Amino acid sequence: MQLHFIAIGGSIMHSLAIALHHKGYIITGSDDEIFEPAYSELSLAGLLPINTGWDSLKIHKNLDFVILGMHARSDNPELLRALELKIPVYSFPEFIYKQTQNKKRIVVAGSHGKTSISSMLMHTFKHLDLSFDCLVGSSIKGMGQQVSLGNHTAFAIIEGDEYLSSAIDSKPKFLHYKPDYAIITGIAWDHYNVYPDFKNYLKQFQLFIESMPEDSVLVYNNTDTYLPLLVKQYGRHLRCLPYHCLNYIVQEGKNIIRYEGEAYRLAVFGRHNIENISAVIRLGEALKVNTKKMLQALTTFPGAGRRLELLAESPVTKVYYDFAHAPSKVAATVKAVKETFPEKKLIACLELHTYSSLNKSFLPQYKGSMNKADHAIVFYNPHALALKKLTLDKDDVKSGFDLKDLIIFDNSAALKNYLLSLNYRHAILLFMSSGNFDKMDLSEIATFASTKSHNT
Repeated sequence: MQLHFIAIGGSIMHSLAIALHHKGYIITGSDDEIFEPAYSELSLAGLLPINTGWDSLKIHKNLDFVILGMHARSDNPELLRALELKIPVYSFPEFIYKQTQNKKRIVVAGSHGKTSISSMLMHTFKHLDLSFDCLVGSSIKGMGQQVSLGNHTAFAIIEGDEYLSSAIDSKPKFLHYKPDYAIITGIAWDHYNVYPDFKNYLKQFQLFIESMPEDSVLVYNNTDTYLPLLVKQYGRHLRCLPYHCLNYIVQEGKNIIRYEGEAYRLAVFGRHNIENISAVIRLGEALKVNTKKMLQALTTFPGAGRRLELLAESPVTKVYYDFAHAPSKVAATVKAVKETFPEKKLIACLELHTYSSLNKSFLPQYKGSMNKADHAIVFYNPHALALKKLTLDKDDVKSGFDLKDLIIFDNSAALKNYLLSLNYRHAILLFMSSGNFDKMDLSEIATFASTKSHNT
């Protein structure tokens, strides 16, 4: 079969293209920009477009169908040509459902923790020799591509996003999957550009619950503000299993779970990750998998890519990077680091990069999110504002966070100089962003912080 990917450079899109290429599909693709790691991975697979940009001549009648990425606009010339030729056009969640209809689909949804829980499930299934396909938002060590599709796998582990499917399909991605098993981690307002009203955002999770087939299993966080009521009202056709945080202690910078008289020392840390593990264990119970075997497997889980990733360390300093960007994610990450290293000074540096975070109407959602940091820094890039056609100034940021000693930068060079001036002895430096801090070299700063602190 011949497929064409419009916006092949996306995180999931390029991984899906490579997975299908390995299955024997003939793949072509286009994009106006392709960044790392997609650029290198597509190049290695022989799928990197020769030229950047859109070309309607790539769309021809020999194509079996087209997969449309969210990055592409509705007036994309390749999309218009495909519609003109009546070639089937699918969003990637539509296509994933078609590829996994004969498998047990496990969908992880929620405003936070989706990638971590999906990765934990993949790691555990691999240790227990349970075959699975996957679609997850980040890579994890030893798991290969973010998307895999096999011919004889029993399960499909899918990260279920509430964002729109494509420019011509306004349905949230997770409504396509019709899961046999689902986890919902919690609900905290996000994607302000699509859901400027919280009630509408909340409605999408109601629709997700209602979309699940009769007698399928829903594992949900019963400590969340909104989920218990949603499940009670709209999940009566499901087998609903609540979860909450497992018992654990923090010892010498490590989180240890206590379960039935045994201790399980983890490689990841933070209360939010203990809650994530609890969700995985609850799902395992529904699958009749031994809990102790699952916990033992999870002691070696290294964490998902870009989630509390250790960039550098010395005997007295650690530097982490986390993908946190939404208010609930920022708050959970800051809390996790401070709880694990209470004796160290926490220097937290957040980049506002998404449409939601750069919108002055949404900024008050960040109030309290960085209060546990000893030294809080926020950066935003005027270029990112211009691309999103938004306006924002330092007073807006100050007001939104409502944090007295907050330090704010709108220039990456000034931010870098400031970070290089700080004392990192007995400190944790935490970077948080879904962007790249205006291409600032975080590894350079991380090395400086760890080396300087050790030599001081």
